[in-house]
Amino acid sequence: MSRLKELRKVVNAELNKMDDADKRTSAIAHLYGVSLAATMIAKKRGLDPEIASMAAMLHDLNAYKTGSYDDHAHKGAELAREILAELGLTSDAETDMICSAIYHHDDKLATDSPMDEVLKDADVIHHCMNDLSKAIKEKEQARFDKLCAEFGLGGK
Repeated sequence: MSRLKELRKVVNAELNKMDDADKRTSAIAHLYGVSLAATMIAKKRGLDPEIASMAAMLHDLNAYKTGSYDDHAHKGAELAREILAELGLTSDAETDMICSAIYHHDDKLATDSPMDEVLKDADVIHHCMNDLSKAIKEKEQARFDKLCAEFGLGGK
């Protein structure tokens, strides 16, 4: 079984513990949506799509597990490191790359490492395109505009 499939089994088990069916459905849609977007962005930019997808599957898991978005990126990186260590699926360098992307994913105004940027961009794509009736958040607008240009999607 692939590393991503192994990781998804763990993530799915955590998500299935959520009592609220609507929140669980939303969490699944978000993690899988960001994972797909991260895979595509990484592939286009010449980065490892599997590592990008793994980071995306884990990026908000702590928030879903605890029900709190308080410092969720930093706490999420800690949880991801624990999960990856337990599973033994990634090298130390891969674990560091995944955890860095998760740690930085909430700061959409900063520019970080290329893999960090993949996760931020994938998160923005899902936030902005999952429900087209919602306004784009101010902190995500410039990043979304750059992504639309990069992927030839036109404007807003």
